[in-house]
Amino acid sequence: MNPLAQELNEIIAKDNPAVLEMLSKLGKNLFMPKGILTQSAEAKEKAHKFNATIGIATENNGPMYLDCIYEPLNTFEPKDLFPYAPATGKPELRKAWKEKMVKENPSLQGKYIGLPVVTNALTHGLSIVADLFVDEGDYIVTPDKFWGNYRLTFSVRRGGEIATFDTFTKEGKFNVNGLIEKVKECGEARGKVIILLNFPNNPSGYMPTVEEAEAIANGLVKLADKGIKIVAVTDDAYFGLFYEDSIKESIFGLLANKSENLLAIKLDGATKEEYVWGFRVGFITFAATTNEPQEGMLTALEKKVAGLIRGTISNCPHPSQTFVLRAISHPDFAKQKAEKYEIMKARALKVKEVLDSGKYVDEFEYYPFNSGYFMCLKLKNVEAEALRVHLLDKYGVGTISVNKTDLRIAFSCIEVEQVEELFDIIYQGCKDLNK
Repeated sequence: MNPLAQELNEIIAKDNPAVLEMLSKLGKNLFMPKGILTQSAEAKEKAHKFNATIGIATENNGPMYLDCIYEPLNTFEPKDLFPYAPATGKPELRKAWKEKMVKENPSLQGKYIGLPVVTNALTHGLSIVADLFVDEGDYIVTPDKFWGNYRLTFSVRRGGEIATFDTFTKEGKFNVNGLIEKVKECGEARGKVIILLNFPNNPSGYMPTVEEAEAIANGLVKLADKGIKIVAVTDDAYFGLFYEDSIKESIFGLLANKSENLLAIKLDGATKEEYVWGFRVGFITFAATTNEPQEGMLTALEKKVAGLIRGTISNCPHPSQTFVLRAISHPDFAKQKAEKYEIMKARALKVKEVLDSGKYVDEFEYYPFNSGYFMCLKLKNVEAEALRVHLLDKYGVGTISVNKTDLRIAFSCIEVEQVEELFDIIYQGCKDLNK
């Protein structure tokens, strides 16, 4: 093992040896090399005459660039666009995002959390978690309604076992007991378990109520206190899009600093929150496991993430980070976000109004939803894939078949006045296939 990796492991173990045991074999071996980047950082600080270190071209005391590329971006300083960003991300953005996070999540007030590390959006963050914590045979617990890419990220890449539970009870509530029982079962089998808490959920569009969220957090803490090592990952891709009765913050705040055996990790980003999908700007944030700062452990984990980023994509795009930083610092940021939120909320409520009319009940019903971009229909008489293909071929309507019975609808891209027509067509498609 590299001495730098061993040093980081010792720092983690000093603050909490349980977290060291949560790391995968790869995670234990990760480190941020003291190579070109470290030497370049030292040179940036001390090389006042000539700095012949990092591999960018410069001109007139700034980065070299082509005018044809800079022209549409010339309201920004070249230094904020063209050079490499640090492996952990633009420092000003990391600080600003943490301030935003604490402001938007009241449960984080007074909690000890690290500085967010910039990722190439949420999928990259999930990949980092998988590399850091998943060995072959480790269990990854998730509701049975989960984003299909989880399987590729955790099972295909790392050999983890996806373990699911029924997302909802027969009464249409989130299945808290099912979640806790599955974590207990998997945790007792392996001693360690990774749980993915994706709220608002993709594909169902569900965000737990305050009571459900507290029950989830309390149940996980009790299991951790009994000795099960839990890596609790909140996939907060659709954070802030809460339309009805639900908790209005991430469960991350309810899990931070709660148990030595519970490491809470928050994945979020500007991608969907700020409607900049192509910018690919996300974040990974670690929380302390107790009511102590654990700065050594948090910094060591961030350095392991930095080493992983350095060894795969080197660093995340600088211009995107600059654009996001300017956006969240803009005086009209909150106002403009509120305007888009109201549009999204109106679409979600219109979907619920149309479906509650009762005119489709012989062909489909819907799973609970109250947030995010999506909702799911439960089909009664036809298979989802057959309906998906039929809707596409005959009506030019695109949907997603999740499994045999479930059809996902992205109301995020349907205007309010189009909602009823959409479901009328889906209903007609069901009737076509029933002939």
